[in-house]
Amino acid sequence: MSEIEIARDVMEENDLIAKEVNDILNEKNIYCINIISSPGAGKTTLLEKTLARLKGSTACAVIEGDISTPIDRDRLLPHCESVYQINTDTFGGDCHLSAFMIKDALAEFDLDKIKLLIIENVGNLICPADFEIGEHSKILLYSLTEGEDKPLKYPVSFNVADVILVTKMDLMPHLEVDISKIKENIAKVNAGARVIFVSSKTGEGLDEWIDYLKSLTPRG
Repeated sequence: MSEIEIARDVMEENDLIAKEVNDILNEKNIYCINIISSPGAGKTTLLEKTLARLKGSTACAVIEGDISTPIDRDRLLPHCESVYQINTDTFGGDCHLSAFMIKDALAEFDLDKIKLLIIENVGNLICPADFEIGEHSKILLYSLTEGEDKPLKYPVSFNVADVILVTKMDLMPHLEVDISKIKENIAKVNAGARVIFVSSKTGEGLDEWIDYLKSLTPRG
């Protein structure tokens, strides 16, 4: 019983801080997306392409989450000067970002100059789905290489997603994957999610993805 009560206290405190974060973002007219996926689904590569395309049209900032190292932050800096790294090994190696981490990170930005805040969460298909961090939308990346059954195995992560990006479509000729089965399994878990099939390598689906992001920040 005590363990359940402690877990409830942690989640309640996190949700309160998430509300504070969301209030700050709304006050500054900043739209925030929280990108989650398993490790290796292609989050950082997609962000490289995304930031390059948005540069000059949408004022972006990125909070980059990893357990250790600034490797992904360094990859993004050539495309966006406002990138802040959170390494969770400082907090015991958490497998997700939490609201208090995001609230602290906001102090590192000039919020008056941002319209779109992109959070790249720690690579994990379980923990990030449970923690609200003040975002407006959750974006889930799901790689073809993960097979057709991931929506059924990890329903919570898929269920909370507003948009699901099926990534690495360029590998389709080399994999025994049934796209119709992927669509069917996603629909079983979250029929309301917008599904976009993308390849950061070939550019497939990126126009639709960028148009979606621009629609979130109509005043640019």
